[in-house]
Amino acid sequence: MVLPRRRGGHNHHPCPCPCPRRAVLPAAALLLLFLLAAVTLLYVSPPPLSDHPALAYSRRRSPHALKGGWIATDGLWGSKLASKFYGCSNSSSKFLDSGVMTHPDQYLMIVTSGGLNQQRTGIIDAVVAARILNATLVVPKLDQTSFWKDASDFAEIFNADWFISFLSKDVRIVKELPKIGGKLWAPHRMRVPRKCTQRCYLNRVLPALIKKHVVRLTKFDYRLANRLDSDLQKLRCRVNYHALRFTDPIQEMGEKIVQRMRERSTYFIALHLRFEPDMLAFSGCYYGGGEKERRELGVIRKRWKTLHASNPEKERRHGRCPLTPEEVGLMLRALGYRKNVHIYVASGDIYGGAKTLAPLKALFPNLHTKETVTSKDELAPFSKYSSRMAALDFIVCDGSDAFVTNNNGNMAKILAGRRRYLGHKRMIRPNARRLYSLFLSRGNMSWDAFSSKVHMAQKGFMGEPKELRPGRGEFHENPSTCICENTDPKTPTKPNPRSEQGLSNGTEGIKAITEPTVANHTNEELGGSSAEEDDTSEEKEDDTSAEKEDGASEEKEEIVDPEVEDDALVRPDDPELEEVLSD
Repeated sequence: MVLPRRRGGHNHHPCPCPCPRRAVLPAAALLLLFLLAAVTLLYVSPPPLSDHPALAYSRRRSPHALKGGWIATDGLWGSKLASKFYGCSNSSSKFLDSGVMTHPDQYLMIVTSGGLNQQRTGIIDAVVAARILNATLVVPKLDQTSFWKDASDFAEIFNADWFISFLSKDVRIVKELPKIGGKLWAPHRMRVPRKCTQRCYLNRVLPALIKKHVVRLTKFDYRLANRLDSDLQKLRCRVNYHALRFTDPIQEMGEKIVQRMRERSTYFIALHLRFEPDMLAFSGCYYGGGEKERRELGVIRKRWKTLHASNPEKERRHGRCPLTPEEVGLMLRALGYRKNVHIYVASGDIYGGAKTLAPLKALFPNLHTKETVTSKDELAPFSKYSSRMAALDFIVCDGSDAFVTNNNGNMAKILAGRRRYLGHKRMIRPNARRLYSLFLSRGNMSWDAFSSKVHMAQKGFMGEPKELRPGRGEFHENPSTCICENTDPKTPTKPNPRSEQGLSNGTEGIKAITEPTVANHTNEELGGSSAEEDDTSEEKEDDTSAEKEDGASEEKEEIVDPEVEDDALVRPDDPELEEVLSD
């Protein structure tokens, strides 16, 4: 006799007493309801962020935890894709030696403007301008009268001999203007418009150079087009990443600070906070300091007549306000950096001083500056010179494992490009517009939910390869022409060697990330324009098309595209204010 098969089960004997099975179901349901109620209560009434266990430690401790609060699997200190990209700035075979190209009796003199990093952009472009004109470049003169009030000359900040020798095959460079025909020629002074193209230099400057023999270009910052042919862009990279070295005393002191940071922690963050009174006054934002803050920043703001009245709430909503130190700390903790991470703060005088920094210090107790890592005697040779002090911060930020910038000024852009070129080291720029709403509502969500949303907001702002499309933004920030990608997994990628003989790189299985042929940047992305500029109709047409493209990008990729969020703080026409914001 065949027994009937039970539905959904095996052919076992039926249980003589089905009662226990019916009793199990209500217990399971009650347990499920209890768990759901507990989870709901957690989300409705989250603990304060400072007390939340996830803020201090991850719930799951990794066996890969190392000194300095790093977890290998987190990817906080580098990109997993970085090994596929490397800097490549060799010239092509068409780029002739300077000995063949240079006219013997034509000299170009350059006067830079702004702070250290704005001057750096001028020096880089001065070399390229001299190459375009086939002229001998006189070592650029640094701005000594700007807001920064630094009387240092080129050789007191940069290694002039290395600069001249390294670029000898690209451009002939001399330290001083020699006598021409037995006499010292008076230079012909002129200024070129911003974004001056190669054709612009040949049409405007070359005729004067042929006639006068010596031309002196003043206020030389952003006076060269962002987009040039490949060989000239690569020359920019050779100047920026190889030829421009700080003097030995500056370099040694900077490296000593990096070494001392590493003695404290295997990995460390460098934070360019940019929370000085001048920057805050310009932003027109409100930071919770009450009437005292409004009065103090209002007085500073009146120094610049070009600044219009602003709506603090609107500015912050649009991402035009620097994050407060506390907000920077919350962002970093949400991204996964732990309390014991060491942070080097690169900044001028913080508005509000220790009181303003206190919330950041509560989140990250291990805060350092060059003043706390060194002695007063060690800093004495540099402390009276703003550019040399800025150079020390530059070296430490460059040597950090993760660089965080709170303002997309010149220093941030140059370091972003440098970190991309030298292996895509971690570079974090807050997506202020997206983070704003999260900071407002963080008390209404759990720490895990807040952390997850911060990760989403920061997608595209973490220094990953190809975050910016080739040709977008300033070339100093996105040197795509000088970054090669290894398309052959069997071929190891190697960074450009920094040899005294020159640069070399393999070509098998490698392709460069080249720029598109149509400009897609706006005047705002290039730092604005001055009244004296008379850009060609071709340039204006490019800018118009760029604005349309930017609008389309914002519509399609509003959440994750860093390009449409870029340059929230646009430099105005006021020269002094431009200098304040330059670094």
